[in-house]
Amino acid sequence: MTGSPSVLFDRLGPRGRHRTRIITAVVGAALLALAAFIGVRLQQSGQLEARHWSPLFNPFDPQFATVWRFLLGGLGNTASAGAVSIVLGLVIGTAIALLRVTALPCYRWCIVGVTEFFRTVPVVISIFFASRALPVIGVDLPLLWYLVIGLTIYNSVAISEIVRAGIHAVPRGQTEAALALGLSRGGALRSIVLPQAFRIMLPSLIAQLVIVVKDTALGFIIGFEELRRRGEIAVQTLGNPLQMYLLIGAIFFVVNGLLSWLARATEARVRGAGRAARRSSAPRRAGSRV
Repeated sequence: MTGSPSVLFDRLGPRGRHRTRIITAVVGAALLALAAFIGVRLQQSGQLEARHWSPLFNPFDPQFATVWRFLLGGLGNTASAGAVSIVLGLVIGTAIALLRVTALPCYRWCIVGVTEFFRTVPVVISIFFASRALPVIGVDLPLLWYLVIGLTIYNSVAISEIVRAGIHAVPRGQTEAALALGLSRGGALRSIVLPQAFRIMLPSLIAQLVIVVKDTALGFIIGFEELRRRGEIAVQTLGNPLQMYLLIGAIFFVVNGLLSWLARATEARVRGAGRAARRSSAPRRAGSRV
């Protein structure tokens, strides 16, 4: 591909390449100047002193083990809230999508109305409402479940729209062929359409699940001690908010990076399995014609 013309823009001429080199040098110099300015400001404010970083990154610091045990407990709470919300969101979201696709027109508007209402309500309002409304009617739950309920309400309707789009993306001929073979409408939806729909919508679905994990940080508004809240508590003793939130951001980056990698690996595996199935079925179809 080296030297081949791009399909997006024409190849740059001598003046264009010279202009690009100048712009690149200017932007690089600006970034270096910005980094130097930030470094000087951090040095002047004492943020580079070892006492701010040592409890988080030095295993020989006497506070290191205590701090990390405390933060890992918050990470466990974050993982618990995220995992339960993801499972409930997938189950309820798929059920809502199936109801909307198969519902009669006379009550489909009710499902659409509920879905659109909860899509427009911010997730933080859903969490706060669950933590305040449920105790009023006598439903007292651990803080974890108020967070899970709020996340599930918002993300299940978002997932239902993803699932519905995936179902509509499957060619109508697939359903007609299944019905012609004697499957019921429900059987065709369950055995033919849904597996293909999940394969189509897998990237969007995984992206929504990453959002669920990030939204667990909103648990602080109800006092739930997830990772961010534990970091906030630790800062009150250590007095290093900059270093602590850099560390928490790095942990979220690693966790969501692993989820994204898992999504790409799963997508590649599913598509590879689909191509293998089509290759194996092609000779049989050719033989049947002979």
